[in-house]
Amino acid sequence: MAKQRRMSAEDLYRFEISTGARLSPDGQQSVFSLQRVERESQKKYSNLWLVSSQGGPPRQFTYGDQVDTQPGWSPDGRQIAFLSNRKNEKQFQLYLIPVDGGEARPLTDLKGEFGAFEWSPDGRQLVFNFRKTDQAELEREKDEQKKKLGVVERHITRLVYKADGSGFLPQERWRLWSVTIQNGRAKQLTEGDVYDEHSPHWSPDGQQIVFISNRSEDPDRTWDQDDLFLIPAGGGEMRRVETAPGPKEAPRFSPDGRWLAYYQSGGQHEVWRNRNLWVVPVKGEGEARNLTGGYDLQIGQETMNDIDKVQMMPPAWSPDSRRLSFQVSYHGDTLLQSIDLEGNDLQTLIGERGVVGDFSYDRDQSRLAYLHGQPDSLAQLWLCDIATGRTRKLTRFNQNIFRGVDLGELEEVWFKGPDGNDLQGWILKPPGFEPGQKYPSILEIHGGPMAQYGHYFMHEFYFLAANGYVVYFCNPRGGQGYGEAHTKAIYNDWGNGDYADLMAWVDLVQQKPYIDPARMGVTGGSYGGFMT
Repeated sequence: MAKQRRMSAEDLYRFEISTGARLSPDGQQSVFSLQRVERESQKKYSNLWLVSSQGGPPRQFTYGDQVDTQPGWSPDGRQIAFLSNRKNEKQFQLYLIPVDGGEARPLTDLKGEFGAFEWSPDGRQLVFNFRKTDQAELEREKDEQKKKLGVVERHITRLVYKADGSGFLPQERWRLWSVTIQNGRAKQLTEGDVYDEHSPHWSPDGQQIVFISNRSEDPDRTWDQDDLFLIPAGGGEMRRVETAPGPKEAPRFSPDGRWLAYYQSGGQHEVWRNRNLWVVPVKGEGEARNLTGGYDLQIGQETMNDIDKVQMMPPAWSPDSRRLSFQVSYHGDTLLQSIDLEGNDLQTLIGERGVVGDFSYDRDQSRLAYLHGQPDSLAQLWLCDIATGRTRKLTRFNQNIFRGVDLGELEEVWFKGPDGNDLQGWILKPPGFEPGQKYPSILEIHGGPMAQYGHYFMHEFYFLAANGYVVYFCNPRGGQGYGEAHTKAIYNDWGNGDYADLMAWVDLVQQKPYIDPARMGVTGGSYGGFMT
């Protein structure tokens, strides 16, 4: 057997990353976006791929040096809508492509930023949220002199005017739009200068659209006052759905049209609370109910990695409107679980060690496709037969890389914190580890702090291990995946209980016979940088 090499920085150019996996309505195939890096230009490109549910190699569906992303099947399974920047690197548009062959055609010709989109139940329209480019920016693009001068002034009118990764925010707000499939006619459904609208979703009969918006007097100041709203599919007067106060995400109609399911993270000013799954009657004949509040679980995806952003998926209703499935972040894993409409009978659908990302069902929920990543591999697409519970791996991207690399040995450790609290950590030993040798070590501290390290690939950790370091990391108080008390422990008190947990972890690792106490380092990003 050939000697295995170690993980390198060059491997970042080699990884292919799967995102946006969606199972076709008939369950026969899945579409996903596969990202690659062009080493020479340092640019990231992605194309759409298809893979059969019967097995066999996946096949590339779109080609070219562009970004094709967020694929979504039409209800009849004959077309795929997706976002692409193939005509303008700086401007995405919605495109349609027939599944049985043919060229992709642009559906929109708008200037601005696209968010989520969704097919109407009859397949005749898409709804999406969109933020137009500011008029001043459009004028600069047309006038060479103005373009040369650039931005000469900024008129700040809001409390939140900048964002990490975006810089100065535009004056325009996120709005709801629809576009007709047949002729590409786009229509703006909502207006205003103060509010944003997010997460649009069609009612089963196609007559209404539910969305989330913060309609308080100053949404930037009272950022956690989200509400659910209903608006006619063609636009018009909106109606607020009565719910408990707090940040909300991902509303979804039940198939029978009677209920709205959504995620809510605690109440106002209670950021430490778990994200829970709620339901509320559409017609207002009852109060909103928290289905998962009694289980002390963090609903959604919080497990960190440094290669791709694993998506938090909306709740998925069963065809009979009696159950919901959703991700759960728990003890370093992201699971897929389900619960009934009364908040009982919590079941684990996908519970293997690792992280469940994008998941989707076929029309009758006999099959489930999902992305699943583990500590020693990037996410691959899997298929689950719901009746038997049997799973099968459909893709094997990057397997040649991982087969040829010695990652070292990863050990999971549960230990007691300074207050008798249970904590979970991991120790990664370098490749070729020799028990009698003394090694330098690095403590990694995650950002957030409301997140968790866990059973998912971290290139940085394996790269450091490849260079002879013992890398160790844990989930101190303040993170998620261990209950509300664990998260609340540092609320308005950063650098106290969390620091004590980290130092208890350092003390434990320092006692290992292979640790050199004179060569112990620490690093972290964001909140992890603060703790460093």
